[in-house]
Amino acid sequence: MMLLVTGSKGQLGQTLKELYPDALFTDVEELDITDEKEVADFVKSNQVTEIINCAAYTAVDKAEDDEERAYKVNVLGPLNLAKTGAKLVQISTDYVFGGLKSTPCKEGDEKCPLSVYGKTKAECEDLLLKEAKTVLILRTSWLYSPYGNNFVKTMRRLGKERETLTVIFDQVGSPTFALDLARAIYKILPQIKEGEKKIFNYSNEGVCSWYDFATEIMRLSGISCHVLPIESFEYKTKATRPCFSVLNKRAIKEAYQVEIPYWRESLEKCITLLEEKGE
Repeated sequence: MMLLVTGSKGQLGQTLKELYPDALFTDVEELDITDEKEVADFVKSNQVTEIINCAAYTAVDKAEDDEERAYKVNVLGPLNLAKTGAKLVQISTDYVFGGLKSTPCKEGDEKCPLSVYGKTKAECEDLLLKEAKTVLILRTSWLYSPYGNNFVKTMRRLGKERETLTVIFDQVGSPTFALDLARAIYKILPQIKEGEKKIFNYSNEGVCSWYDFATEIMRLSGISCHVLPIESFEYKTKATRPCFSVLNKRAIKEAYQVEIPYWRESLEKCITLLEEKGE
Protein backbone atom coordinates (compact mmCIF):
# COMPACT_ATOMS: atom_id res chain seq x y z
CA MET A 1 0.00 0.00 0.00
CA MET A 2 1.22 3.49 -0.86
CA LEU A 3 -0.17 6.77 0.46
CA LEU A 4 -0.09 9.97 -1.60
CA VAL A 5 -0.53 13.37 0.07
CA THR A 6 -1.18 16.21 -2.38
CA GLY A 7 -0.82 19.89 -1.53
CA SER A 8 2.31 19.13 0.48
CA LYS A 9 3.32 22.80 0.83
CA GLY A 10 0.09 23.77 2.55
CA GLN A 11 -0.54 23.86 6.27
CA LEU A 12 -2.14 20.42 6.54
CA GLY A 13 0.21 18.87 4.00
CA GLN A 14 3.29 19.96 5.93
CA THR A 15 1.75 18.80 9.21
CA LEU A 16 0.99 15.34 7.78
CA LYS A 17 4.69 14.86 7.00
CA GLU A 18 5.23 14.47 10.73
CA LEU A 19 2.83 11.51 10.83
CA TYR A 20 3.53 9.80 7.49
CA PRO A 21 7.31 9.76 6.93
CA ASP A 22 7.06 7.05 4.27
CA ALA A 23 4.27 8.59 2.19
CA LEU A 24 4.60 10.32 -1.17
CA PHE A 25 4.20 14.09 -0.83
CA THR A 26 3.56 16.23 -3.91
CA ASP A 27 2.64 19.79 -4.69
CA VAL A 28 1.77 21.30 -8.05
CA GLU A 29 5.41 21.17 -9.22
CA GLU A 30 5.48 17.37 -8.88
CA LEU A 31 1.84 16.62 -9.71
CA ASP A 32 -0.80 18.84 -11.29
CA ILE A 33 -4.04 17.34 -10.01
CA THR A 34 -6.04 19.25 -12.67
CA ASP A 35 -4.39 17.09 -15.37
CA GLU A 36 -6.36 13.83 -15.49
CA LYS A 37 -3.76 11.86 -17.46
CA GLU A 38 -0.88 13.05 -15.30
CA VAL A 39 -2.78 11.99 -12.17
CA ALA A 40 -3.69 8.59 -13.60
CA ASP A 41 -0.11 7.90 -14.71
CA PHE A 42 1.38 9.03 -11.39
CA VAL A 43 -0.97 6.93 -9.28
CA LYS A 44 -0.41 3.86 -11.45
CA SER A 45 3.38 4.13 -11.66
CA ASN A 46 3.72 4.67 -7.91
CA GLN A 47 1.12 2.02 -7.00
CA VAL A 48 -0.85 4.54 -4.92
CA THR A 49 -3.76 2.99 -3.01
CA GLU A 50 -4.67 5.87 -0.67
CA ILE A 51 -4.78 9.64 -1.23
CA ILE A 52 -5.16 12.54 1.20
CA ASN A 53 -5.95 15.57 -0.92
CA CYS A 54 -4.76 18.75 0.79
CA ALA A 55 -4.43 20.64 -2.51
CA ALA A 56 -6.94 23.45 -2.89
CA TYR A 57 -7.49 26.95 -4.18
CA THR A 58 -7.95 28.68 -0.81
CA ALA A 59 -7.49 32.37 -1.74
CA VAL A 60 -11.13 33.14 -0.95
CA ASP A 61 -11.22 36.74 -2.19
CA LYS A 62 -9.02 36.14 -5.23
CA ALA A 63 -11.30 33.30 -6.31
CA GLU A 64 -14.09 35.79 -6.97
CA ASP A 65 -12.11 37.01 -10.00
CA ASP A 66 -10.42 33.69 -10.80
CA GLU A 67 -13.40 31.34 -10.88
CA GLU A 68 -12.07 29.13 -13.68
CA ARG A 69 -8.84 28.28 -11.86
CA ALA A 70 -10.66 27.81 -8.54
CA TYR A 71 -13.03 25.36 -10.25
CA LYS A 72 -10.20 23.39 -11.82
CA VAL A 73 -8.30 23.01 -8.55
CA ASN A 74 -11.23 22.57 -6.18
CA VAL A 75 -13.55 20.47 -8.36
CA LEU A 76 -11.77 18.86 -11.30
CA GLY A 77 -8.60 18.11 -9.33
CA PRO A 78 -10.30 16.02 -6.62
CA LEU A 79 -12.44 14.34 -9.29
CA ASN A 80 -9.28 13.29 -11.15
CA LEU A 81 -7.91 11.80 -7.95
CA ALA A 82 -11.17 9.95 -7.32
CA LYS A 83 -11.18 8.50 -10.85
CA THR A 84 -8.01 6.54 -10.03
CA GLY A 85 -10.01 4.30 -7.72
CA ALA A 86 -7.72 4.96 -4.76
CA LYS A 87 -9.22 5.49 -1.31
CA LEU A 88 -9.60 9.27 -1.03
CA VAL A 89 -9.70 11.62 1.93
CA GLN A 90 -10.86 15.03 0.68
CA ILE A 91 -10.63 18.21 2.76
CA SER A 92 -13.66 20.51 2.55
CA THR A 93 -14.78 23.62 4.39
CA ASP A 94 -17.40 25.36 6.51
CA TYR A 95 -17.77 27.80 3.60
CA VAL A 96 -20.21 25.38 1.95
CA PHE A 97 -22.75 26.78 4.43
CA GLY A 98 -24.38 30.20 4.31
CA GLY A 99 -24.08 30.87 8.03
CA LEU A 100 -27.73 31.75 8.53
CA LYS A 101 -28.38 29.15 11.25
CA SER A 102 -27.87 29.78 14.95
CA THR A 103 -27.05 26.16 15.79
CA PRO A 104 -23.96 24.15 14.75
CA CYS A 105 -24.05 22.82 11.17
CA LYS A 106 -24.59 19.09 10.76
CA GLU A 107 -23.31 17.03 7.86
CA GLY A 108 -26.73 16.73 6.23
CA ASP A 109 -27.73 20.38 6.52
CA GLU A 110 -28.57 22.22 3.33
CA LYS A 111 -25.59 23.84 1.68
CA CYS A 112 -25.79 27.50 0.71
CA PRO A 113 -22.30 28.79 -0.20
CA LEU A 114 -21.90 32.55 -0.46
CA SER A 115 -18.62 32.72 -2.37
CA VAL A 116 -16.94 31.19 -5.41
CA TYR A 117 -14.62 29.30 -3.06
CA GLY A 118 -17.57 27.90 -1.11
CA LYS A 119 -19.47 26.99 -4.29
CA THR A 120 -16.52 25.07 -5.75
CA LYS A 121 -16.02 23.12 -2.53
CA ALA A 122 -19.74 22.34 -2.32
CA GLU A 123 -19.79 21.12 -5.93
CA CYS A 124 -16.71 19.01 -5.21
CA GLU A 125 -18.51 17.28 -2.35
CA ASP A 126 -21.50 16.43 -4.54
CA LEU A 127 -19.35 15.10 -7.40
CA LEU A 128 -17.16 12.94 -5.18
CA LEU A 129 -20.13 11.35 -3.44
CA LYS A 130 -21.44 10.46 -6.89
CA GLU A 131 -18.26 9.50 -8.75
CA ALA A 132 -15.67 8.27 -6.22
CA LYS A 133 -15.25 4.60 -5.40
CA THR A 134 -14.27 5.24 -1.77
CA VAL A 135 -14.19 8.72 -0.26
CA LEU A 136 -14.24 10.40 3.14
CA ILE A 137 -14.90 14.14 2.98
CA LEU A 138 -13.75 16.11 6.03
CA ARG A 139 -15.15 19.60 6.46
CA THR A 140 -13.03 21.86 8.62
CA SER A 141 -12.82 25.55 9.50
CA TRP A 142 -10.41 28.37 10.41
CA LEU A 143 -7.30 26.22 9.92
CA TYR A 144 -4.01 27.38 11.44
CA SER A 145 -0.57 25.90 12.13
CA PRO A 146 3.10 26.86 12.53
CA TYR A 147 3.36 26.65 8.72
CA GLY A 148 2.46 29.01 5.89
CA ASN A 149 0.19 32.01 6.19
CA ASN A 150 -2.73 31.94 8.60
CA PHE A 151 -4.68 34.08 11.04
CA VAL A 152 -2.61 33.17 14.10
CA LYS A 153 0.70 34.08 12.48
CA THR A 154 -0.75 37.26 10.97
CA MET A 155 -2.18 38.45 14.30
CA ARG A 156 1.10 37.80 16.10
CA ARG A 157 3.02 39.73 13.46
CA LEU A 158 0.63 42.68 13.39
CA GLY A 159 0.30 42.67 17.16
CA LYS A 160 4.05 43.21 17.50
CA GLU A 161 3.94 46.07 14.98
CA ARG A 162 0.88 48.00 16.16
CA GLU A 163 -0.66 49.32 19.36
CA THR A 164 -4.24 48.52 18.28
CA LEU A 165 -5.97 46.21 15.80
CA THR A 166 -9.59 45.97 14.67
CA VAL A 167 -11.04 42.48 14.16
CA ILE A 168 -14.53 41.30 13.16
CA PHE A 169 -16.73 40.11 16.02
CA ASP A 170 -19.90 39.11 14.13
CA GLN A 171 -18.48 36.08 12.29
CA VAL A 172 -18.53 33.06 14.57
CA GLY A 173 -16.97 29.62 14.12
CA SER A 174 -14.38 27.25 15.54
CA PRO A 175 -10.60 27.39 14.91
CA THR A 176 -8.83 24.18 13.87
CA PHE A 177 -5.22 23.37 14.73
CA ALA A 178 -3.79 21.49 11.73
CA LEU A 179 -1.98 18.99 13.96
CA ASP A 180 -5.27 17.97 15.58
CA LEU A 181 -6.87 17.48 12.17
CA ALA A 182 -3.85 15.53 10.94
CA ARG A 183 -4.01 13.22 13.94
CA ALA A 184 -7.71 12.64 13.35
CA ILE A 185 -6.99 11.67 9.73
CA TYR A 186 -4.21 9.35 10.90
CA LYS A 187 -6.66 7.54 13.17
CA ILE A 188 -9.55 7.45 10.69
CA LEU A 189 -7.79 6.45 7.45
CA PRO A 190 -7.27 2.76 8.36
CA GLN A 191 -10.94 2.52 9.39
CA ILE A 192 -12.36 3.63 6.04
CA LYS A 193 -13.94 0.65 4.33
CA GLU A 194 -13.83 0.03 0.58
CA GLY A 195 -16.89 1.48 -1.10
CA GLU A 196 -17.75 3.93 1.70
CA LYS A 197 -18.76 7.48 0.75
CA LYS A 198 -19.24 9.77 3.74
CA ILE A 199 -18.97 13.37 4.94
CA PHE A 200 -17.89 14.37 8.45
CA ASN A 201 -17.25 17.67 10.20
CA TYR A 202 -14.04 18.32 12.12
CA SER A 203 -12.86 21.43 13.95
CA ASN A 204 -11.62 22.03 17.46
CA GLU A 205 -14.21 22.09 20.24
CA GLY A 206 -15.68 25.38 21.36
CA VAL A 207 -16.94 28.51 19.67
CA CYS A 208 -15.53 32.00 19.17
CA SER A 209 -15.59 35.04 16.92
CA TRP A 210 -12.55 36.25 15.01
CA TYR A 211 -12.31 39.00 17.66
CA ASP A 212 -12.26 36.44 20.48
CA PHE A 213 -9.68 34.41 18.59
CA ALA A 214 -7.43 37.43 18.05
CA THR A 215 -7.74 38.53 21.67
CA GLU A 216 -6.69 35.08 22.90
CA ILE A 217 -3.75 34.99 20.46
CA MET A 218 -2.46 38.25 21.94
CA ARG A 219 -2.96 37.07 25.52
CA LEU A 220 -1.21 33.72 25.04
CA SER A 221 1.58 35.39 23.09
CA GLY A 222 2.17 38.04 25.73
CA ILE A 223 1.59 40.80 23.18
CA SER A 224 0.17 44.07 24.53
CA CYS A 225 -1.61 45.12 21.32
CA HIS A 226 -5.22 46.16 22.06
CA VAL A 227 -7.80 44.36 19.89
CA LEU A 228 -11.00 46.27 19.10
CA PRO A 229 -14.20 44.59 17.80
CA ILE A 230 -15.80 45.74 14.54
CA GLU A 231 -18.72 44.57 12.41
CA SER A 232 -18.29 42.83 9.06
CA PHE A 233 -19.53 45.83 7.06
CA GLU A 234 -16.63 47.85 8.44
CA TYR A 235 -14.10 45.46 6.87
CA LYS A 236 -14.89 45.08 3.18
CA THR A 237 -13.85 41.88 1.41
CA LYS A 238 -14.43 40.66 -2.14
CA ALA A 239 -16.05 37.41 -0.99
CA THR A 240 -18.88 37.04 1.50
CA ARG A 241 -18.11 34.88 4.54
CA PRO A 242 -20.66 32.87 6.55
CA CYS A 243 -21.57 34.71 9.75
CA PHE A 244 -22.11 31.51 11.78
CA SER A 245 -20.34 28.34 10.65
CA VAL A 246 -19.78 26.33 13.81
CA LEU A 247 -19.54 22.64 12.88
CA ASN A 248 -21.33 19.90 14.79
CA LYS A 249 -18.77 17.09 15.40
CA ARG A 250 -20.98 14.49 17.06
CA ALA A 251 -21.00 12.17 14.02
CA ILE A 252 -17.22 11.86 13.64
CA LYS A 253 -16.73 11.33 17.37
CA GLU A 254 -19.27 8.52 17.43
CA ALA A 255 -18.12 6.86 14.19
CA TYR A 256 -14.36 6.85 14.87
CA GLN A 257 -13.99 7.54 18.61
CA VAL A 258 -12.07 10.70 17.81
CA GLU A 259 -11.22 12.93 20.78
CA ILE A 260 -11.23 16.59 19.82
CA PRO A 261 -9.23 19.16 21.84
CA TYR A 262 -10.65 22.52 22.96
CA TRP A 263 -9.57 25.38 20.72
CA ARG A 264 -7.81 27.42 23.41
CA GLU A 265 -5.65 24.45 24.46
CA SER A 266 -4.61 23.79 20.87
CA LEU A 267 -3.92 27.47 20.23
CA GLU A 268 -1.56 27.51 23.20
CA LYS A 269 0.33 24.51 21.77
CA CYS A 270 0.66 26.18 18.38
CA ILE A 271 1.96 29.43 19.90
CA THR A 272 4.54 27.46 21.87
CA LEU A 273 5.72 25.86 18.62
CA LEU A 274 5.89 29.24 16.89
CA GLU A 275 7.95 30.75 19.73
CA GLU A 276 10.32 27.78 19.61
CA LYS A 277 10.82 28.58 15.91
CA GLY A 278 11.38 32.24 16.72
CA GLU A 279 8.29 33.38 14.82
